[in-house]
Amino acid sequence: MNYVYIEPDECKGCRLCVHFCPNNCLTIGSQINQLGYQATIFRSDKCTACGICYYVCPEPGAITVHSGEDVIPEELKKGASFA
Repeated sequence: MNYVYIEPDECKGCRLCVHFCPNNCLTIGSQINQLGYQATIFRSDKCTACGICYYVCPEPGAITVHSGEDVIPEELKKGASFA
């Protein structure tokens, strides 16, 4: 399973990852993070782990791309999105 983890308190809501994701796997969340921004949320099973979101993100450590992970985070098993 491919997925993207977005560290909510590192995201500044610039929307670059949302704009450039070829499969529309990312969206802007409604919650405000500690920095006062609406952080991006990963919501899709169409992720190909291409890494475009990671490369366009200006914030180091905000996005981690996982490709073909055998271990699925508990949050994803429960159907939650990373926010």
